[in-house]
Amino acid sequence: MTRTYVVTGSASGIGKATAELLTERGHRVIGVDLHDADVEVDLTLASDRARLVTEVAEKAGGAIDAIVAVAGLALPVPKTVGVNYFGMVATLEGLRPLLAGSPAPRAVGVSSMASLHPNDAELVDHLLAGDEPAALARAEILAKDEQTGGLIYGSTKAAFSRWIRRSAASPEWAGAGIPLNAVAPGVILTPMTADLTDTEEKREALRQMVPMPLNGFAEASTVAALLAWLASEENTHLCGQVIFVDGGSDVVIRGDSTW
Repeated sequence: MTRTYVVTGSASGIGKATAELLTERGHRVIGVDLHDADVEVDLTLASDRARLVTEVAEKAGGAIDAIVAVAGLALPVPKTVGVNYFGMVATLEGLRPLLAGSPAPRAVGVSSMASLHPNDAELVDHLLAGDEPAALARAEILAKDEQTGGLIYGSTKAAFSRWIRRSAASPEWAGAGIPLNAVAPGVILTPMTADLTDTEEKREALRQMVPMPLNGFAEASTVAALLAWLASEENTHLCGQVIFVDGGSDVVIRGDSTW
């Protein structure tokens, strides 16, 4: 059965790999990105988040089957807050009504194993409170120092993972028959990580931060396959799960700990 998927971040990396995989399987994909996409928006802007919903609804004829929210930034700058948390949540919440007519509605977003790294509690609290001005102001402060700037990315991913856990069992999601989940990749070889993996010295430094004993760094297609399954009709009962596709980083870092 042909389904209609919305994939954000479709122009490169994991989003592109996911869009290509779904298309190869015969599904319709509405790609969303800053450029080279069916819908071109900047998710740091509230106006563009609203336009995303409007344009997707127009292109899809008012109904979709799945949301695959991939778009993200890994930079130590305030814009990362706008895309990774507020843009991600706005995408999922904004497009959710369009899932109402699907016989098998699904939604999935991308977190990161960086959600396990140290984060800034104040920034995480502002994110979960939905206070974008306060979150951006805090990120501005963090970005002024190289060490604290590095906390921004992990903080956005930690907050998004918590949002998934808090939202998935709600009447709006599980109560409406919509599985809502996330994946948490380790180091994926994409344009986003190219500057961090272009020499063996850099790769070794990254391995120390992100241990991946199972098969090392991964290709985008690895994550795409998992996203495609989570957004498929086969996934009927996963609810609020953050699945680490990280070559073992979660196991090495957290040991016996589980959700």
